[in-house]
Amino acid sequence: MDESIDQVNKYSEIAWNYVVEYGPNLVGGILFLIIGLWIAKAITNGVVNIMKRRDMDPSLIPFLKTLIHNILRLLVVISVMGMIGIEMTSFIAIIGAAGLAIGMALSGTLQNFAGGVMILLFKPYKVGDVLEANGFIGSVSEIQIFNTIMKTWDNKTIIIPNAQLSNNSMVNYSTEETRKVEWIFGIGYDDDIDKARKVIETTVFKDERVLDEPGEYFINVSELADSSVNFKVRATVKSEDYWGVLFDMTEAVKKEFDKNDISIPFPQRDVHMFQQK
Repeated sequence: MDESIDQVNKYSEIAWNYVVEYGPNLVGGILFLIIGLWIAKAITNGVVNIMKRRDMDPSLIPFLKTLIHNILRLLVVISVMGMIGIEMTSFIAIIGAAGLAIGMALSGTLQNFAGGVMILLFKPYKVGDVLEANGFIGSVSEIQIFNTIMKTWDNKTIIIPNAQLSNNSMVNYSTEETRKVEWIFGIGYDDDIDKARKVIETTVFKDERVLDEPGEYFINVSELADSSVNFKVRATVKSEDYWGVLFDMTEAVKKEFDKNDISIPFPQRDVHMFQQK
């Protein structure tokens, strides 16, 4: 009986020593955990509000919110574990090694993610814009975290990794309200240059979609080519009218040249035959 009492007293003393030694750290760690998680949530909500005020893409906000919140919670937990006396050196080393291995394995994916974040933050293009990038021309139909989806004129779906779009050059045809349409019209050397210029002017620049005012017309002889005298013509139009004006005026000028007996020459070569006696 006395032996049992002695064992109880022994274990009680050990327990009390643990309480005295680790109790304050444990209570402090619990308080720090509660306060830290509350601060992490407050910081996350503040960052989300900033993203909303900056009109960030709605598809990115939930992902970044979860990412930021989880990182902050992990930092709080690691701090609490250190406060209560858990040795963190080995633990942090393991996390670092695992993070390095994962980062190397997913390097391309992480680059695409970073590129997607940069695109959604700085908005070099948006859904609906017409881009020329990586050898493709098409309309942006969707901006995802890792890829951008484009639709070409013949309704092909092009998937381009965001890292390539954020790190390489591209052409955005939709950033400006107006664009310049350019044509090269060739006439024969025997045709009247002034007459051809007048036909081009009345055909192209009288179209209501063309925004150039009289005196601003760009119609100039640009080249005395092998078979033709070439006119270079530029007209200002709204961006949405670009393709319509380009194709319509190409056809209209050809018809007006035909009506006015202005030839559009094609490449030709004179071959002289000599009979050797």
